[in-house]
This record gives sequence, structure tokens and C-alpha cells, in this order.
Amino acid sequence: MAETLNFSTVWWDGKLTAWENATLHVTQIGPASVSSVFEGIRAYINPNSNESNIFRLDAHLKRFLQSIRLVRLQCAYTLPELRDAVVELVRANKPEADAYIRPFAYAESRTFGAATSTRAQVVIHVTAWESKLKTDAVSHACVSSWTRLTDNQMAPRVKASANYLNSRYAAEEAKRNGYDHAILLTPQGKVAEGPGMCLMLVRDGKIITPSVTSGILESITRETILQIAREKLALSVVERAVDRTELYTADEAFFCGTGIEIVPIVSVDRFDIGAGKPGAITQRAQTAYHDIARGLDESYAEWRTVIGKQ
Repeated sequence: MAETLNFSTVWWDGKLTAWENATLHVTQIGPASVSSVFEGIRAYINPNSNESNIFRLDAHLKRFLQSIRLVRLQCAYTLPELRDAVVELVRANKPEADAYIRPFAYAESRTFGAATSTRAQVVIHVTAWESKLKTDAVSHACVSSWTRLTDNQMAPRVKASANYLNSRYAAEEAKRNGYDHAILLTPQGKVAEGPGMCLMLVRDGKIITPSVTSGILESITRETILQIAREKLALSVVERAVDRTELYTADEAFFCGTGIEIVPIVSVDRFDIGAGKPGAITQRAQTAYHDIARGLDESYAEWRTVIGKQ
């Protein structure tokens, strides 16, 4: 499907604003980013109805508000107000393709050390972002030499822009060394996550994933997949610390996250995972997630905010 979003409108601090007028002075870019937090939310087109399904909107906005609070900013908007803003914005941009919605909160600042104000300014914008679910996308991954940041350094459960420098180091290293993605370990040598995505293994028919105290973002996609695995696919799920060598002995593995969705990992550090191709459980998870997110499977209706054709 062609990417046909018109990008004409941004929601900025309580009102719809023309794209070209949503500007920040260049001297604010760096300082404002130090305490900024954001969210990534998908909207999937249902091919049968042509409706746009915003997926897990309330869960994402709840985490957004938590992140704002944890960087000690004050948000003037409630979750219902932000939900209404997202719905209004998506309608205004009239998506005819899958879209990605990014709420972004920042504080005005003149220095990198402290914000001039504790008031969170909120911007939400929409862009086209093609889904890779049910495609041939796979990942050849490596364990990074960079260590995942910890809760006493830069809390991983805050979806802060500054945290993603840690991810960027690992991602750039992986690309330079000929891999698709990186896997970060904790300072204790346990598996944490990939840059911007969580990780799951399959061993003996069970899904195993690092716990939320393993230096990971409290991922909404991770939570979604675990619930689907238990309730829809009748799979056992284990959340615990994961050793590095378990990556090499897994039957299957996959990355998951709002941006990456579900991508099979077919090798780690040049060790083939299982047969070196997407496994059956990974494919079942992909299909279930795809159908639920698009509304082709009508279960979990509370996860979808449906925007009809105007």
C-alpha cells in the first residue's frame, strides 16, 4: 500500500498546528532533548474496512505520562485529553496506510544541565511507517560489547531520548561488524534487550524472556505478546534472568517492539538459532499479533482505537 499521509498537521500543546508552523528555535534543540521523553504508537489499516486501528493507545499514553513524571516534569494533560489529541490528530491527517504516532515531551532549557521550566511541552506527530509483519524480514544479531544502562544510572523504564544513545552505540557497532541488530547485556552479564526492542527465546516449546528488572524498557509489545502467547496460543511463558549462552542454544528467538514489531532472529554471533530460519512458534506469534492489531481478529477489542473513514 502506498504511503499517502499528507503530514499536514501536528498537535502541539493543546491545538492542531500546521506542519510548517510547528518549529523550535535551533538553539533549543540540544538542551530541550536532555530531559525529553517520547512514545511510539502504531496505527494499522484493516484491509477489510479501511479503518485505522491505533494499537494499545491507552497503555502507551500511560507509560508516556510515567516517563514525564520520572524525569521530574509536570504535564498539563490527562490521559483522556492526550487520547483525544491523538484521535483528533490521526483523523486530521487521514491516513490511508499504516502509520506511526510519536508523542514527544520536552522542557525548555538554555543549558544542558537544567531545564528552565518544569512544564512539559507536548508535541504529537504522525508519519507513514510500513509494517514488516508477515514479511521475510529476519535478523542476524550479535552480542554487543556495550553494556545496557541500569536503573541507578539512566532508568531503562523511562522512555527517554537520552537513553537511546546507549542503544545507538550498540546498533552502530553491530552494523559496522556486519550484523543486523545488537543484543545488550546487563553489567551482571545477563541478557537485557536489543536497541529499542525486547527479546524472546523459545526453548522446548516455552517462551522465555528477560524480566522487567533485567535492564529492559517495560515494553507494551512484550506485554502484549506474552498475553497472546498465554491466552491465544496456549504457550508456557517464563520471565527470568537469561544467560548469554542461552541465546546460542535456543530453538527460536525473536525481537519485539512497537517499531520492529516481531522479527525472527536466525543467528547470534554466527551461531544459527535452531534451523537458522524463523521457527513455528515465532510465526504463530507474528500471525496472531498481526491479525489482532489490524482488527482482522476481533478479540482484544479494548486494545484497538478505531478511526473510521471520513
